[in-house]
Amino acid sequence: MEKDRKMIIFFLFLAGICSPVLGAEWTADVVKSIDALVGSCVVLPCTVSHPGTYLSTSRLRGIWHRKDKWNENFYHEDSTKILDSFKGRTKLLGNLGQNNCTLEIVQVKDHDNGPFCFRVELVRKDNNEPTKEKFSFVEKCADIKMIHDVPKPKLGPIKTANPGKPYTLTCSVHHTCPSHRPQIKWSRENKDDEITEVHKPIHSGIWEVESILSFVPEEKDDESELICTATFNGGMKSEEKFTLNVKRETNFGLLFCLL
Repeated sequence: MEKDRKMIIFFLFLAGICSPVLGAEWTADVVKSIDALVGSCVVLPCTVSHPGTYLSTSRLRGIWHRKDKWNENFYHEDSTKILDSFKGRTKLLGNLGQNNCTLEIVQVKDHDNGPFCFRVELVRKDNNEPTKEKFSFVEKCADIKMIHDVPKPKLGPIKTANPGKPYTLTCSVHHTCPSHRPQIKWSRENKDDEITEVHKPIHSGIWEVESILSFVPEEKDDESELICTATFNGGMKSEEKFTLNVKRETNFGLLFCLL
């Protein structure tokens, strides 16, 4: 009798460990809508979570598919199962074992508008075949809004410079492809100039790359033109210009003599 009681407790213990992983609810958080520059790339942020114990990436298979047609895959680890129009253009950036299901799409085309839905499958260790545990999150899919005009960078702060004193100008641009962020170049690149770059998330898949130019202007730099050029993945470019105003020093000695 005591042996049977211990066996029951043991199996209840196993059920308590296993059932949260295989039977409880899985959830996914996918960006609802995001802009994409046609000809460039876009990254769809995605996180997936499950209750229970840790599952390694080798036990998980991530698939991105069309909302109303689950067999039309935008991404699959088996490239033969990917739609022809998306082959070679999609990949998972995240590690599924770390709950990251983020998708990258390169060479964005006009028809890449989705909706893009994520599905996760548990696979067997011995043969990598899917089990009955499959979770598709069609209630949380991503739509892509195509943009054709290359985003223009912004310059600031716009102010008058003083000769011989440090001057700082910032050029920034928003984008939605952190895996291939835009490259910012300045028309002025003297050896004593300092350029610092910052890349940071803003919100909902939007990122900002910022280039900070620091230099010491001279009087001869007055009325000179500064150009900031942003080059996006795919080769598209945009620029913003700024005419630098440098205060001229007043020669008080000469002014006194004239008076």
